[in-house]
Amino acid sequence: MTGSDPARSTPRGVRSAQVRTDVILEPDDAQRLANLNGPFDAHLRQIELRLGIEIRNRGNRYQLVGGPRDVSAAEAVINRLFNQTLDDTVTTEHVHLALAEQGAGENSGEDAASAGFHDEVVIRTKRGVVRGRSPQQKAYLKAIASHDLNFGVGPAGTGKTYLAVASAVQALERDRVRRLVLVRPAVEAGEKLGFLPGDMAEKINPYLRPLYDALYEMLGFEKVARLVEKSVIEVAPLAFMRGRTLNESFVILDEAQNTSVEQMKMFLTRIGFGSVAVVTGDLTQIDLPRHQVSGLKHALSVLHGVPGISFTHFRKEDVVRHPLVQAIVHAYEEYERREPPATSR
Repeated sequence: MTGSDPARSTPRGVRSAQVRTDVILEPDDAQRLANLNGPFDAHLRQIELRLGIEIRNRGNRYQLVGGPRDVSAAEAVINRLFNQTLDDTVTTEHVHLALAEQGAGENSGEDAASAGFHDEVVIRTKRGVVRGRSPQQKAYLKAIASHDLNFGVGPAGTGKTYLAVASAVQALERDRVRRLVLVRPAVEAGEKLGFLPGDMAEKINPYLRPLYDALYEMLGFEKVARLVEKSVIEVAPLAFMRGRTLNESFVILDEAQNTSVEQMKMFLTRIGFGSVAVVTGDLTQIDLPRHQVSGLKHALSVLHGVPGISFTHFRKEDVVRHPLVQAIVHAYEEYERREPPATSR
């Protein structure tokens, strides 16, 4: 239940052109309301800081004061989190994700409309449901479902790899593909492979760990082990793809910013009939030698405008990890804007 009227005064720290909206949550359950508010109203303060609004609370009545769009976003977030208190404990992470899914504080309306994100793609696996949280994530899932080759490019924490793996698992479970092939370039990021213990397979395995982690979360450790043993799932370094043709497969190339131009061309020409390929990467984290051009950066230029290929570009607003990650990405973007690198790759 809500009601609104223009604010008579401007609360400190709140933007101009404000409205005042009352939100009444039912039932008036003290335990659920305390869960929603968080310790010492920490969750309400988190919403205030993110949206630049003021929240006044007494019992089950919440008064929201701020810009019309921000107040509307806060109302949606509060109602969503209150529904969640019915069977879950609300955490700061839940608040952050609810704000991100709402597109809180960002001018994402046009992007969302152009991406058609209202036609939401929901990934259902045997271990749970995965859905896009930001408009770009929803557009990304929709693109993967409708294109044979997809590029997901953007900063860390935007769900590029996780959503691609979720799409791959669903395709496998629905018999749309016969196997999953997850690939990463084994590029040294300041460390030398030769100093790692073990044989070549053991040296490379740490580079593939993020892909295994996503598979374990969605399928469980034992099932992943069985499928790997049967070669239904293959997790391998990029170099092992040379000379192969991958039919009826869901292929993911992760950390693609660390491929050379030749490696990227080699990978893209492995795609066979009935296959789907997703290429993910972050152009701000290239570990190649400074004189070497990133295969991902080169491919984005070469393939732009080619029919049948989708390109999803994530921004810092799409980060769904700890809120501090978003601030770190923004800080690096600002620094690089002021101090451009000496050598462009």
